[in-house]
Amino acid sequence: MGMPPLASGPHGTDALRPLLDTVLDALRTGTAARGGPLPPGGPDTVAARVADAAGDILPDRGDPDALRVLVTALAEGAADPAHPLCAAHLHAPPLAVAAAADLAASVLNPSLDSWDQAPAASALEALVTRALARETGAADALVTTGGTESNQLAVLLARERHGAGLRLVHGENAHHSLPRATRLLGLPEPVAVPAPAGTLDPAALDEALTRIPGPHLVAATAGTTDAGLIDPLPEIAARCTAHGARLHVDAAYGAGLLFSDRHRALLAGLEAADTVALDLHKLGWQPIPAGLLTVTDTADLAALGHRADYLNADDDTEAGLPDLLGRSPRTSRRPDVLKAAVTLKTLGRTGLGALVDAVCSLAVEFAGLVETHPGFELHAPPTISTVLFRPAGATDDDVAAVRRTLLGTGRAVLGRARADGRLWLKATLLNPHARADDLAALLTLVEGHTPR
Repeated sequence: MGMPPLASGPHGTDALRPLLDTVLDALRTGTAARGGPLPPGGPDTVAARVADAAGDILPDRGDPDALRVLVTALAEGAADPAHPLCAAHLHAPPLAVAAAADLAASVLNPSLDSWDQAPAASALEALVTRALARETGAADALVTTGGTESNQLAVLLARERHGAGLRLVHGENAHHSLPRATRLLGLPEPVAVPAPAGTLDPAALDEALTRIPGPHLVAATAGTTDAGLIDPLPEIAARCTAHGARLHVDAAYGAGLLFSDRHRALLAGLEAADTVALDLHKLGWQPIPAGLLTVTDTADLAALGHRADYLNADDDTEAGLPDLLGRSPRTSRRPDVLKAAVTLKTLGRTGLGALVDAVCSLAVEFAGLVETHPGFELHAPPTISTVLFRPAGATDDDVAAVRRTLLGTGRAVLGRARADGRLWLKATLLNPHARADDLAALLTLVEGHTPR
């Protein structure tokens, strides 16, 4: 066996072309074999199939058929976000153009920790991050792996700006990554403010900011994980201003509404935030990862500054080579900005807005089907694209069992959420190609598997 070919370089495209045919054929074969949104049989069955396909994962002699076999196994055992009945999580089906761009990023393999590893990628990242920052009213943005890293980075920047006594104040509806960040960073115990209707209560926030010594970092949410709800951002921003508190908005889910003329008003007040988390692998239809953190005051970024002579020596920086090390707490970083840049340029604001409008309309349509069906109960009209519902008269145990039964058969993938003291099925609709009959089929499946 000779030296294996490289993906890049003068002969890289010739080496890749037949391999891409193998991958595409394997994806098609595996998807057809699965036949639904999830492989049937549950964890043990899937693990056995994968183990059987993988065999000896590090054999003495290589297997030239490994690419076909393992991609087929992965596709057959995948939870397919492009299937209209896969609607559990904030896990969007990626756009074809974004996936194609991601291939180019993998082939070229720039690492955005020094300019000499990523000349064009670093320039493109600067263009894209500043353009997306402007959408939130900010000055700059950092590329992250998603909402969790963005939230943790927001807490880090606040701590470096205001000291180790910083108190995080967040709604009970906040993402778990926010209080977790305080533990990772050694900050005082965070304060959870009531969210009785699923959104942070401004009056309770005001009371907490009055009672608890600062400095404060208030974290609001624009698109909760459980129900897609948006905190009252203008009122929260006003309370922060009155108390001199810093404001972070976790808009990992909801930020995509900025692309929609019809829905962007839901994010009024976002521009008052000091930092905002965005996540384009949700309402941006990007392959994971695709997160950003916007920053209003670029002086905050000084906290990430660091010198490593082999990456950003002083004399190189003074000579004009960009310093990339202060753009992330990570060192090696892939050019995830390329897929976002290609998507933004290809679809434009109108095209992305149409996708956002489509999934929001699907949620309204699905909520209508639930509300008019005597066998189901709707929790509330959707704010973005998440719908909570449950079989009428079912117990929480029944709701949990229905979901697990559908997962076990591989016929539908629904999430779960607790609201108003009860367990609900969660449909997170992020597939703009889904249709009304898909929504009706989902209800029929749930109805058919509900204990009577």
